[in-house]
Amino acid sequence: MHAITLAVADVGRSAAFYRALLGIDGSGIIGTEYPASETAAGGTTAMFTLDDGLIVSVYGREDMRKDSGVALAEAPSTTIGHFEPSQEAAQAFLDHAAAAGATMLAAPYTRPWGMWSGFFQDPDGHLWEVVANPGGGDPAGADPEQDSVDPESTTATQPPGS
Repeated sequence: MHAITLAVADVGRSAAFYRALLGIDGSGIIGTEYPASETAAGGTTAMFTLDDGLIVSVYGREDMRKDSGVALAEAPSTTIGHFEPSQEAAQAFLDHAAAAGATMLAAPYTRPWGMWSGFFQDPDGHLWEVVANPGGGDPAGADPEQDSVDPESTTATQPPGS
């Protein structure tokens, strides 16, 4: 996979959010010289190239609908995953997301299988999951007993609604 394009209501607003969240300038808003028509998509977008080469772009929702020819989902149906090496680092990323303007969801907690994560939504409702992955690489290799932190020091350790 080389790129992920997120359909957004306002490219400028989303570009500002992702610039703050990711801490990189990206391309800025480009393609404005290709305005949309009643039937054809416009070219306005903003792109951010991550350290591993993956490109995250934001593109107008209506433009994506016109480009693809399909109705887009109204609610999140996937998550964007972000792994951090510890619960402290994962909580710091969640805090950074909140400062960038994310909508924070239920407090993070540890799942019965030992994975600790929390969720937020970007300004267009795209769902992010921030995971503490102390084992690095494949999360299945993490040892919850060895890699966890004291539950007293985390924001929440129980699932939402329990």
